[in-house]
Amino acid sequence: MGSITDYLENKTILVTGGTGFLGKIFVEKILRVQPNIKKFYFLIRASDPYTALHRLHSEVISKDLFRVLKEKHGKNMNTFISEKVIPVAGDIGLENFGVTNLDLLNEMRRTVNVVVCSAASTMFDERYDVAFATNTLGVEHVSDFVNNCTNIKLLLHVSTAYVSGERSGIIFENPFKMGETLNGKNDLNIKEERLVIQDRHRQLVLENADEEAISSAMKKFGLQRANLHGWPNTYVFTKAMGEMLLLEGVRKDVSLVILRPTIITSTYKEPFPGWIEGIKTIDGFIAAYGKGRISCFLSDPDKVLDLIPGDMVINAMILAMVAHMNKPYSMIIYHVGSSMSNPLSISSFTNCVTDYFIKHPLMSLQGSPIITTHGIKFLTSMNSFNRYVVIRYMIPLKGIQYANILLCRAFSAWCHDAERKIKILLRLVELFKPYILVHNIFDDANLNILNGIVRENIGAEETFFLDVKSINWEDYFTYIHIPGLVKYALKQ
Repeated sequence: MGSITDYLENKTILVTGGTGFLGKIFVEKILRVQPNIKKFYFLIRASDPYTALHRLHSEVISKDLFRVLKEKHGKNMNTFISEKVIPVAGDIGLENFGVTNLDLLNEMRRTVNVVVCSAASTMFDERYDVAFATNTLGVEHVSDFVNNCTNIKLLLHVSTAYVSGERSGIIFENPFKMGETLNGKNDLNIKEERLVIQDRHRQLVLENADEEAISSAMKKFGLQRANLHGWPNTYVFTKAMGEMLLLEGVRKDVSLVILRPTIITSTYKEPFPGWIEGIKTIDGFIAAYGKGRISCFLSDPDKVLDLIPGDMVINAMILAMVAHMNKPYSMIIYHVGSSMSNPLSISSFTNCVTDYFIKHPLMSLQGSPIITTHGIKFLTSMNSFNRYVVIRYMIPLKGIQYANILLCRAFSAWCHDAERKIKILLRLVELFKPYILVHNIFDDANLNILNGIVRENIGAEETFFLDVKSINWEDYFTYIHIPGLVKYALKQ
């Protein structure tokens, strides 16, 4: 591979999803390690160039993530960004990304060498039409763009390891066949899925459903279609269909890399440890426990929790780009995770969380430390969880509802709120069930090959570290992830 950063010099890259968590880290890393990159085209969902430029600076460049880059360039930072990063107003869900400036579109087609597709709708129960437009049709539009590029070398698509659904055991780095389903019971036709979405939406409009009712119905419809074909939620179903379209649609002289990360957490080292944005997946449990709101966890304590720091995902992306940039007619899939090389059990994870908040409790609005339980009760099946909900919540609620009737409905608002929260809890558990109850391990053979390439390059291990085995999970949670979560998410 020679010098890894040399391969990036003078390259032009189109990034979709650049305002997302991974997109930000990717752009920051490239600009920091290879300032001589020729250009970034930054596709941003916006109606006009001014709005796109505003979003670039307010949602990306202004973040604390870029402070190392700002310290490096000082007062020249804005000039550097304006020379290297070109915001493009558009939408991945539209043909030609909705770019109406034909001169700009043709310039991109002439000059882009690499396309990095990280745009995604990640809500598990997103409206089916919305998720399908981004995660499935959006990928088709990326393929169309790549097929019209004259100097394109590689397309890197960020998917998710959880396209595997509720499969247990070892999950290998295998592609989907067009029309393949996880349950093998129904034929999957992506063109038909587009039509059933249109038909369902048209039916709702004819029924005079308002926007809220349409949104709710389309969310339920997405889950129904996903379950019909064996996927647990709309997110992974639409991502799997996106992969199928890529494999069929990208012209064969362009190298295709599909990256499937597992659960992405805060940065491990670069540009500094602990940077994160928002509350993601396992962070919901960490936040709820730290605030003293939960004392139990639905999972087998021996289940392996597959986590990967965000900057390691970016290093894998860059290394895969360089490794395959000059290999036309190639396709490869990378699982980027830790369950095979450095497994972390649920019980070890919860021990790290409980130990941290016992030593470093969050403060309440009144300024007093929030007391948390000294242990976590594990509910190892849906049956045990349902019994817990009935005893802990449903029976007391029934008693209060009865008292509410006797007291002229004095507690009606409280009862209504309690019922709503229980429904949300049950819905969340149903959505997260595949990730907390299914025992699976993601094979990372291809990732280990990349890591071997890093070890062969002098100085690369420090810049493009990819050794998952080197992570001490207890130290990571105690000194990096949870402090970062508290600083960048919980306090805000």
